[in-house]
Amino acid sequence: MKFPRRRFLHFVASAAALPAVWSFAEAQNYPAHPITLVHGFAAGGSTDILARIVAEGITRHLGQQVIVEARPGAGSTTATGQVARAAADGYTLIVLTGSNPIAAAMYRTLPFRTVDDFSMVGMIAEYPYVFVTYPDHSIRTVGDLIVTARQRNTPLLYGSSGTGSGPHLSMEYFASLANIPLQHIPYRGGAPAITDLIGKRVDLVPDAPTVLLEFIKDGRLRALGATGGKRFFGLPDVPTIAQTGVPGYEVTSWAGLAAPAGLAPTLVSRLNSAIAAFLAEPAIIERFHALGIEPRPSSPNEFKTRIAADIAKWTSVVSSAGIDRF
Repeated sequence: MKFPRRRFLHFVASAAALPAVWSFAEAQNYPAHPITLVHGFAAGGSTDILARIVAEGITRHLGQQVIVEARPGAGSTTATGQVARAAADGYTLIVLTGSNPIAAAMYRTLPFRTVDDFSMVGMIAEYPYVFVTYPDHSIRTVGDLIVTARQRNTPLLYGSSGTGSGPHLSMEYFASLANIPLQHIPYRGGAPAITDLIGKRVDLVPDAPTVLLEFIKDGRLRALGATGGKRFFGLPDVPTIAQTGVPGYEVTSWAGLAAPAGLAPTLVSRLNSAIAAFLAEPAIIERFHALGIEPRPSSPNEFKTRIAADIAKWTSVVSSAGIDRF
């Protein structure tokens, strides 16, 4: 039977409109059952704690339980790949972190596309790293660090939580901009690096405030500078790296919320609004500050742009520093 052209065009137009109708209906009823919030780190760690605060906030603002699942492995890439392949229905979400663009720079291949395989919902939190040394080291400022590194016959040693970690690349970026030689000593995590710094077996360690604040405040370590664009709220007397010797240097890590690619814009908007609402609550701000992080809501597009910019930055650092990729 011949299908009239006018009826055919009407059918095509109606079919094209179906996703929008479905999205609206889904947004009206969403969420109809519990949401799973995935992250790629160990249970009980800082990302897990943050994810549980986020889950509580979304639960309160959307009226449906959010269940946190820790799926550690391969520097969080295992969990990220699993979520990239999940249904884009708003019931599987992931906490992405600053480690994701670093993975894009460090890994030759990944089982997902860091930007294109996700619907970015928005940023949640941001924090700098802090450069520290032991209290009686002759280096007392970032300026001292630069002068000492240039005058020594052997490079200063710095420890980090591992090759390809945020602290590692933040120090390599610093060394490149300051034009100084530094030798990297990788550890299996931040704790052993700090132990060796206190024991004076390395000269420096860069790490997150969450890891370092206790040691700085009780005098076991001295903070030289924070890597952000402004002074870190938890160490207001510690200048930024840019203020003390390397203009233009700025590094922060972050956490944000994403879903598999193709999530309906109406659902992205609902989730983004829920994040913005709970991040504005004084009790949440206080809990974030206790973790050494700053609430940092954003639009989905701002979050996507940030990830793309970080991939470009870290790819350049890895290439210029000659770091072997995985």
